[in-house]
Amino acid sequence: MSRSRNAARATCDALRRSSAALRRPAARISCRARELSIQWAVQARTRADAGMSTAEYAVGTIAACGFAALLWKVVTSAEVRSMLAALIQKALKLAA
Repeated sequence: MSRSRNAARATCDALRRSSAALRRPAARISCRARELSIQWAVQARTRADAGMSTAEYAVGTIAACGFAALLWKVVTSAEVRSMLAALIQKALKLAA
């Protein structure tokens, strides 16, 4: 947050140093508005939720359990068992 604030202030300082900006009050106002908008954007980004709420945990847990059950059914099916057995036998034959 301080880096963006420092960058905004550096930009404003550069504008203030120029003689044209010193003669125009609108330049000072727009500079302050730019600085405030940068601060607002940084604060909005840091206030965002970083984690899940309780309801999202519940839905995520149910989805994970459903996927685990589906995966278990696939892995323990007869076709997958026979494919794994054939793969292991082939590997053992190559090693011998």
